[in-house]
Amino acid sequence: MTRLLGRTVVSTRSLGPVDRCTLDDGREVVVKRGDVAAEAAGLRWLAAARAVRVPEVLGADDTTLVTAAVPSGSASHEAAEEFGRSLAALHAAGAPAFGSPPPDGPADAWIGDAPMRNDPHDGSWLDWYLADRVQPYLRSAVDRGALSQDDVARIESASFDPGPDEPPARLHGDLWSGNVLWSPDGAWVIDPAAHGGHRETDLAMLALFGLPHLETVLAAYDEAAPLADGWRDRVGLHQLFPLLVHATLFGGGYGDAAVAAVR
Repeated sequence: MTRLLGRTVVSTRSLGPVDRCTLDDGREVVVKRGDVAAEAAGLRWLAAARAVRVPEVLGADDTTLVTAAVPSGSASHEAAEEFGRSLAALHAAGAPAFGSPPPDGPADAWIGDAPMRNDPHDGSWLDWYLADRVQPYLRSAVDRGALSQDDVARIESASFDPGPDEPPARLHGDLWSGNVLWSPDGAWVIDPAAHGGHRETDLAMLALFGLPHLETVLAAYDEAAPLADGWRDRVGLHQLFPLLVHATLFGGGYGDAAVAAVR
């Protein structure tokens, strides 16, 4: 902390992959170590939209990220409505292209513990999604033993309807419920895998493992930025990517879930 913030740590509490530290000036911070350059750039990019609440990046280098700690609270109907509206505003802030990384962010990023490559794509969202978000993880899921070659053939031969064309949205990119923190002043998002993508992807990720007041979030989002007809029918398509990531990392039933999403 002295190197990044000029402060001394007086106490530390481990929270799994991160430490929550108290500094000598009384501030509570969260410290994450590892390959954090993409996450730091993603947090700054999301914060620049002035939409969702994002912990402030207090200091970062190639191996350490320090952010302000989020005070704990609980979800409420009102907070969920505000989150839905703010998420719509975040997506509307846009991105240069599908697959584009945050400004000054590296192309080689992460989603959880899985590598994720961000390369801007000039074509359609579906072409980019299948090439850069589905294919790489099909291969790694097979290597993990989570998918068979027949499963891969079934996914690759599927016909997907992506809905009407939409411009690239500014995505959190890993918006499962564990990356949404509820505080006394509303919802915050942490641990982004930020990139330019389709806004329905973030919404599908929220639904993957459940979120308190999810239908309230979605209704507020749809009121602020109406979703294209049939968006609920496309949830499985947008969940295919995170399911394949989980199949790659954890094996188990996630490969089966990916196949089921395609069906």
